[in-house]
Amino acid sequence: MLLLFMASCGKENKEVVNVTFDPENTYTMKATDVSSLISDSGITRYRLKAKEWQVYGKAKEPWWYFPEGIYVEKFDTLFRTEASIRADTAYYYDKKGLWELIGNVEVESLKGERFETPQLFWDQKKEKVYSEKYMRIEQEDKIITGIGFESNQNMTQYKIFNSQGIFPVTEEASAPDTAQVAAGDRTHVDTSSEADSLKID
Repeated sequence: MLLLFMASCGKENKEVVNVTFDPENTYTMKATDVSSLISDSGITRYRLKAKEWQVYGKAKEPWWYFPEGIYVEKFDTLFRTEASIRADTAYYYDKKGLWELIGNVEVESLKGERFETPQLFWDQKKEKVYSEKYMRIEQEDKIITGIGFESNQNMTQYKIFNSQGIFPVTEEASAPDTAQVAAGDRTHVDTSSEADSLKID
C-alpha cells in the first residue's frame, strides 16, 4: 500500500502559474495610516500624513502615489505650524523631483494666504510652483482669482494669469471684467502679455 501511495504521488500533475511583474504598475512598498516627521539639516520641520502611500520603486521613472489624499505641514523652530498643504490625491516623481497634487488642493502659505485650486505642481529642482487651472487666493482683506498661476516654492512671490478680478473678502461675488487694484497696493496689473496677469511681490 505504501509503495502504491508513493507511486501515485510521484505521478501527480503539477500546474505552474506564470506571474508577470509589471514594474510600472506594481508597487514595491505600501504603507497605510502614515504619519512621518521629516527633518531638514537635522531639524524636524515637516509632518506628512496620508491614509495610504504606494511606492513604485522599480518603475523606469520611480514614483509615489497617495490615492486617498495627503496632508503636509511645516513647523517653525518651536514646532508651531506655519504653513500647510492638502490634496485629495498626490503623485511624486522621484527623478524629476516633481509633485502633482490633484483635487481640492489647499495651501496655507507662510504669509497666511490661502490658495485653492483643482491641480497644482511643485517642481523642487526648479523651486517653482505652478498650475494651469483656476486659482483662488484669499488674502487678509481681498480675494484674487484667475486661470493659471506661477510662484516661487515659498508662495510669497507669484503671478496669476487670465485674472478674473480682485474684490473684498466680505463682498465676494462674481469676478469683474477687469481687475481693479486699490491705490497703494503692492499688487499690480501686468498687461504686457496677451492675457492679463497679476504679479504679487
